[in-house]
This record gives sequence, C-alpha cells and structure tokens, in this order.
Amino acid sequence: MDTGTICTKPALCIYLFSDIALPSSHPTLNGQKTAKSARDSFSAYNSKYLTVPHNRTSWHRNGTSGALEASVVSYRSSIINNYVEGTLTEMRDKTSPSGLHFRDSKRKVDYVLAYHYRRSLARHAPGGAPPEPWHGSPSMALVSNGGTGKGHAEPQQQQQDHGQRALPEWPGLPGLELVDLSPLDVLEEERRLQREEYERNLLEAGLEIEKDPENKSQGLSFVRIHAPWQVLSREAELLKIKMPTKKMYEITEEKGILKTLNEIWCKLTEPLQPQVPQQENTKMKTLSYPFSREKIYLYNIKDKDTFFDNATRSRIVREILKRTSTKARSSMGIGTLIANNVYDAAYPLHDGEYEGQNDDMNERKLLYQEWARYGVFYKFQPIDLIRKYFGEKIGLYFAWLGLYTEFLIPSSVVGIIVFLYGCITIESDIPSKEMCDQRNAFTMCPLCDKFCDYWNLSSACATARASHLFDNPATVFFSIFMALWATMFLEQWKRLQMRLSYFWDLTGLEEEEEHPRPEYETKLLQKKLKKKNMTAENLNENEKEKLTCSDRMPGYAANFGLILFMVMLAFSAVFGVIVYRITTAAALSFSTNETTRSNVRVTVTATAVIINLVVVLILDEIYGAVAKWLTEIEIPKTEKTFEERLILKAFLLKFVNSYASIFYVAFFKGRFVGRPGRYVYVFEGYRMEECAPGGCLMELCIQLSIIMLGKQLIQNNLFEIGIPKLKKLFRKLKDERTELKEMNTNQSKDPQQWDLDYILEPFTGLTPEYMEMIIQFGFVTLFVASFPLAPVFALLNNIIEVRLDAKKFVTELRRPDTVREKDIGIWYNILSGIGKLSVIINAFVIAVTSDFIPRLMYQYAYSQNGTMHGFINHTLSYFNVSQLKAGTQPENSLFAQEVSFCRFKDYREPPWSPHQYEFSKQYWAVLSARLAFVILFQNLVMFLSVLVDWMIPDIPKDISEQIKKEKTVLVDFFLKEEHEKLKLMESLMARDKQKRRSGAKSKRSRAASFSQCQRSPKGSFTSFSSQHTVV
Repeated sequence: MDTGTICTKPALCIYLFSDIALPSSHPTLNGQKTAKSARDSFSAYNSKYLTVPHNRTSWHRNGTSGALEASVVSYRSSIINNYVEGTLTEMRDKTSPSGLHFRDSKRKVDYVLAYHYRRSLARHAPGGAPPEPWHGSPSMALVSNGGTGKGHAEPQQQQQDHGQRALPEWPGLPGLELVDLSPLDVLEEERRLQREEYERNLLEAGLEIEKDPENKSQGLSFVRIHAPWQVLSREAELLKIKMPTKKMYEITEEKGILKTLNEIWCKLTEPLQPQVPQQENTKMKTLSYPFSREKIYLYNIKDKDTFFDNATRSRIVREILKRTSTKARSSMGIGTLIANNVYDAAYPLHDGEYEGQNDDMNERKLLYQEWARYGVFYKFQPIDLIRKYFGEKIGLYFAWLGLYTEFLIPSSVVGIIVFLYGCITIESDIPSKEMCDQRNAFTMCPLCDKFCDYWNLSSACATARASHLFDNPATVFFSIFMALWATMFLEQWKRLQMRLSYFWDLTGLEEEEEHPRPEYETKLLQKKLKKKNMTAENLNENEKEKLTCSDRMPGYAANFGLILFMVMLAFSAVFGVIVYRITTAAALSFSTNETTRSNVRVTVTATAVIINLVVVLILDEIYGAVAKWLTEIEIPKTEKTFEERLILKAFLLKFVNSYASIFYVAFFKGRFVGRPGRYVYVFEGYRMEECAPGGCLMELCIQLSIIMLGKQLIQNNLFEIGIPKLKKLFRKLKDERTELKEMNTNQSKDPQQWDLDYILEPFTGLTPEYMEMIIQFGFVTLFVASFPLAPVFALLNNIIEVRLDAKKFVTELRRPDTVREKDIGIWYNILSGIGKLSVIINAFVIAVTSDFIPRLMYQYAYSQNGTMHGFINHTLSYFNVSQLKAGTQPENSLFAQEVSFCRFKDYREPPWSPHQYEFSKQYWAVLSARLAFVILFQNLVMFLSVLVDWMIPDIPKDISEQIKKEKTVLVDFFLKEEHEKLKLMESLMARDKQKRRSGAKSKRSRAASFSQCQRSPKGSFTSFSSQHTVV
C-alpha cells in the first residue's frame, strides 16, 4: 500500500493513503491547502511571535461519507504573542492588572474574539487488541503515540516535517492507538482548524494576537487582538478617517441679540450641564483631514499610542476582521464564522468598570455617573462624550431622542392648558346640561333586542360631561398646533443634525463600501455549486456573480403572502374584540342586578381595552420576529439594506397592530348600525355596537390612553429592564455550570474585562429603540385631537427612557462597534410621513368623530337665537315603537310611562313624514360641512407647514459660513505646509551644496598640500621616486 506525506502547514502533516478516496471538496482538507507564501510568512511569525506546539497526527473516519480525514489531536500550548508559554501560574502572574492590555501591560486590547472549545476523545487502552476499525462509533481515529515503526515493512515514501514522520502500513501498526471520534468531535476539529487558519490570516494582515490556554477538556477561551501603529495608519488611510491636524481656527460667534440670549441661556442652564471634560477653548476648532501617511507631518501626533482613540482602533480592527477570509467553507469574515459557530462573539472592550472602589476615572465610569443614572435625569446629555465612546450612529440617536424630549415640553404645556380649558368650561357647556337635565325626559330606544328596556338620556350624564373635557373648540386649535409642532421638530432636527455633522467632522462623509452579509455569500456559493458544468476558466467570471430577482422571487412571494396574512391577523384580533364587546354587552344586559345593567358600557369598554392591549403586546413580539425572518429570506446583500428592509416591514406590521383598534373606534364604530326597525346584525340576534350618547370621542380617548400607557409601561420599561437582566443571568448560570464541571484551581479569581464583557448582552442594533419612539410619536400626533394629554405622558416616559437606554448601553450591553453615520437614515422619512398623515387623520377626527361640526352647524344655521340651546333635541330622531319587528320589543318593560315614540341619535325624517326614516336635509348639510372642513383644515395646515419649512433653513447660517471658512482654512493650511516643506527641502539642498563646496575646497587644499610635498627636496615620495628612476 502506497503512502505519501503532504505537509500543508507548520507542525501539521497529513498522511494520505493512496488507495483511500479523499473527496477534494471536503472543507477540512480544502482549508489546509494554503499557498507557499502564506506558509513562509507564517513561519516567519512563528520565529518571532508564536509558540508552535508538537501535535499528534490522527486519522478519523467521517461518519457520513466513510472517508478518512486528517486531524490533529493537539495537546499544545496556545498562541501568545511575543511570549513563550510556561506554566499557568506564570501566565496568571503576567495578566494585565487593568484587563485592557496584553500581558506586557503595554499593548492595548483593541478587540476580543470568544469561542467555546471541547477536547474530549474516548481512547482505548494501548497494547490491547484494537477493535474492528469500521464497525464502531460513527467516527474513529488512529493516533500516533510517537512510535517510528522500526522492524516493520518500510513504506515506499517517507517524509519528515517538524518531528512528524510518515507511518508504515495500517492496520496493525504498533505506533498507533485507536480513538473513537463522535460527530461532535469531528465538527469541533473542523472549527478548530478554521480558527487556526483565520488567526494565521489575521497575523499576516499585521495584527497581533494573544490567546488563552485551552487547559480543560471544554471551556470558554478568548483571542485578544492588538493593532500596531503600522496597521492603524494603513487602515485609517484606506477608510479615509478624518483625524485632527496641527491647525486650529476660530469659530465665528453669533452677534447682537442672539449672542446675548445665548449667554443668558448658558448661565441659566449651567446647573443642568453634566460634569464632563470640555474643550479648553470652545471658540477654537481643530481642522480635520482624512488620514494620509504621505502627509503625516500635517497631523498633531503627540503619541502614536493615543493618536487613535479606542473607538477608532476597534473600528479599524473590525474592518480587518470583516474582510479577512478563510478557505474552509469559503468563510468571508468574522460574520460568517460567528454564524457557523466557529466563534461565539466578537466585540471591543469597555473602558473598565463603571463602578468600583478604585479611583481611576474612565469614560465609561464618567458616562455612568453623569448620564446613565436616574438621579441625573434633570441634566443635559453629554452628547459629545457619547459620540466619542459609542460612535456617531448611537450619538445621533441620543441627540434625536434628547431633542424630541425637549420638544415635548411645549406641547405638554399646551395640552395641559387645553385640558384645563375643558375642565373650566364644563359647567357652562349647554349640550351637556341639556343631556343631564331630567326634565327633558328624552326616552331612548332599546340598546339591544328583547332584553333591553327603554331608557332616559339623562342616565348618560357622566359620559356627556367627560366628553366635553376632550371635545371642545380648544382641541381644534391644539390639532393645528401639533401639526405645526411636528413640522418644526423635523426642521429643528435637520438643523441640529447639520450642526453635529460639522462639529463631528461628518460633512462630506462618503458612504463606505459594505461587505456582503454571510447569508448572501452562502446563497451565492450555493448558486455557484449548482452549476455542474463549471470550468476553471469561467470560475473567475462567476465570482463576480450576484443574486438576481429570480433568485429572490421565492423570498418576495413569501414576504407578500405572510405580510398580508399578518395584517389580516391584526384585523381579525380587532374583530374578535368587537365580538367580545357585543356578546358581553348582551350577556350583562340579561342580568337581574340593576347595578350590573347600569354599568354595562363602562365594564365592556374597560375589559375590552385591556384585552386589546394584551393582544397588541403579544402580536408586537410576534411581528418583530416575523419581520426579521422575512427580511432574512429576502437575502439582502449588505447590512444597511437589511436594516432598511427590516425597519419598513417591522414598522408596517407594528403600525397596523398598534393603531387598528384605534382606527376602528375613531372612524367605523357606530357608522354602520342602521336604525330602529332595521338594525345591522353581526350574528343572529347580535347588533353592531353603537357609540355612547356623548359620541365615540370619549371612547377613543380611553382606547388611546390605555394602549399608549400600557405599551410604555410594560413594553418600553419593564421589558427593557427585565429581559436583558434575565438573559444576562441565564448566560452567567450557563457558563458557571460549564465551569463547575471541571474546576481549575489555578485560575485567577479576578475576572478580566473581556470576561465581564462577555457576560453582557450583545448589541443588536438601534431598530427597537427607534421603533418604540416612532410608535409613540404616532400616538402623540395622529390622534392628538382626542387625547390632548398624550404629549404629557410621552414626556414623562421619555425622561425615564433616556436614562433607561443610557444605563442599558453603559451597563447591560457589550460595547457596540462604532459606526460613522451623518443622519438617522430612513427613520427621518418615516417621521415625515407620520407628520403629514397626522394632518389628515386629525382633520377627520375633528370632522367625523367629534361633535364640533354638528354644533357649529346648529349654532350658525339652525339655532333660532344663535346659542346651543336645543342642540340635543336637534340631533335626535323619532321612531314609532309600534314599527319594531316582532320579537325585538322589550319584554317585561319596567319603564315608568307608556312609550309611543323613542329617540335615537341620527339625522332622519320623523315617522309622520312622507319619507319617513330617510336621511334628512340636516344630515346632508352636516356631511357637506364635514367634508369642507377636512379640505380646509388639511390645506391650511399643509400651507402653514410648508411656510414654516421655508422660513427655517435646513442648515444654520453660522454653520454654513463655518463650512465655507473651513474649506478656505484647509487650502491655506495645505499651501503653507507645502511651502514650509519646500523651504525645508531647499534649505537641505542648500546645506548639501554647501557641504559639497566645502568638501571640494578641502579636496583642493589637500591636493595643494600634496603638490607641495612633491616639490619637497627630501622625505617626499616624488623625490624618492625620481631618485629611484635615476638609479
């Protein structure tokens, strides 16, 4: 049997048996075919940085294919940069005290990779008779124990590499032991090989790494990464990261009354400012320019270790991790490796602990003390420090949230004034007085068939008085105010965003080329593998392939169908609540208890709203998961595309879920009831529900307030606090349970920073944070005519929300990767759309849901004295009870008097009219007035919004001037530096010329002295030679 030895990487040789088929497409073997240049560079790193262990070569049989696969049972030391590993005690002694550096306490840990490993192999006793090799566990391995096989048949070919030697024929070799490998061991071995290859590629990219020893059978291990100056400067130039130069220029201050007002405001708000380090001279700004190694003289580099801050360093390392690939399974970057469970997590470190006994102050502790505590809720946010620590994307979110919260203050004040106006004028409201006056004795038609009796309108006095609190002329003004408020908020945000872009050096920021997502690469690889007739020539062409619409068509079809189903599910939930209300109201009407029957409407409304809230909360969680899954099956190419599509789907589903029941109460409830004698029935005997005597606006207010407050209290606060803590506790208990299986007595008791950060919850993006605020923005603006106190509750929630999110980012989450963004992206378009939609919805709420238009029409068109006296009688129509259908009349009526006519709320002709029960002229007049009001209100508010938009420039004037000035300063600075560089070069050239001249003079002087020596009569070489010549 012919054997050959293939050495594919240092310290690893694979023994290949010629008569056993090894599939070339196997990922384990493919990952071992590295180029010679890679091996040479790796060997160079071995001599300088790495401790290369002695491995034990093994052969195992794959349980699925039956083929032999090569692996290494490694009882070896791990890779530790610049250190030769000794005992574990020595390593513990070398641990960095701060937990933020390598063991030399000099090189920073810029990034951490975490993974779980297991090293368990079932081993048969040596010397015993080996069992049948192919009739055992799913996988078996032959492991060398160091024997050379002397005295046995020599193989045809034998090679040696790093102490490993080709073994003689198998089976029956005394130098081999039989080891059973389970499928988990095979998978773990493959992951280990991928990690080794990936870490080797990171070393070749210039990064420096440090690893924990794998001294247990299984456990958690960390790979710490450091980027030296050469890598940082190279990547900063590639990424075009703006860095501060030596030049500083003065910021032009506002003059006149604006400057005075600004100074007064600063003095008044001085106690509200967070105590964080500020720039020494706020009137000066450092000029920034994209980093260039050729123009390194432009930058203010005092210390190479601190020139790039921690956030920039981690961002650079993340970019290298994302583009570094491995050949096994064509893994492109760290995202694919995490998706394949090769690594568990990849994250930058926090800047130490946020609380503790030590006095060392770091940015994380400073953020916790001045921002992430509820005790500092009254202070402004340190936006610049947030941006420096977490990056521009998260900094923009908190800046937007802070501005939104500040803008809620004036809207809350106006909302409280509107509410107080309703409380003050409730006693002077004539319609509610008429409804509560028992002398009017309006006998109303039964609310249900057979079991409901006639009733007096005065029994609904409390509902009518409560409706006036929100249904009064002030709500119209408040609706217009809130529409303009939304426009001013968006305009002010654009100005603030531009100001932050200027001070954060985001102006002119180009969109970086994003790396494809792991799922996209996997799908693309599957597409390539499907083409069976692929030749080596067209392989390179297929590498540039991309997924087409036909590839994504199944995902698009699933998206359309499932989104439609989810929308219908939300409508079905609303319909289910409607059925509950109708059936419960009918059931309670059968009660013999007078108190129960009198409070039917209140009981049904309260319980139905609570049920609706629970359904909304449950569907919200389901919709979030469904939106993510639907976006994944679309297979977007980049993370940005994925995020935008996810946002659109999640917003659509959650918008329908949150507002479906509110839309029903506002625009559909009580509109399709019919009339006495011809009611509309949902089921047999169950009529469509009607609005309360005071109108549906009060019920809309109850529905809106309970859903809004319930979502804020339960979903936004309790879930945000509780769920991360439960996940953290579960992860901690899981790791502790794993550690208890094999206790290591030599392990350091003090956990390092990477251990503490691993326990924290991973950062999953800002979509949930934005989404809850956008839904709240909809509650504040869309139906604000029915609930003027919505801004007040939103303000109270956001005061807590800012500190809750801050505490979550500082204490509960791993440090996110810094992302440079110049705006909030698609969220601005959603906010703008909600603002425009709110104008239309509030117009219809005022015109259709409230009694504002009917009251206006009655006062100016139908009232005899121009007052509201007689309004209630004007809105009630007559019905002859003798025309009720058989079986629908009240049984055992207890009404005090004989009833011939009952009243119902509608504009219809009376029974004595030739066109009895048809819509009256008043109905058509009121309907026309409602439509006219909608058109007038919408156009007026839209015109005012456009006017406000035009009056407020998107870019502040001072920022616009500063941007122009910065460009001029930058050109002047470049010219000056180039001029100085040119002068320096000229001076060096002049000095060089002078040296040459001086050198020439010295040569001439030496030549002159030499000629004098020639004329010398004695002792000279010339005289001697001449004498010799004569001789």
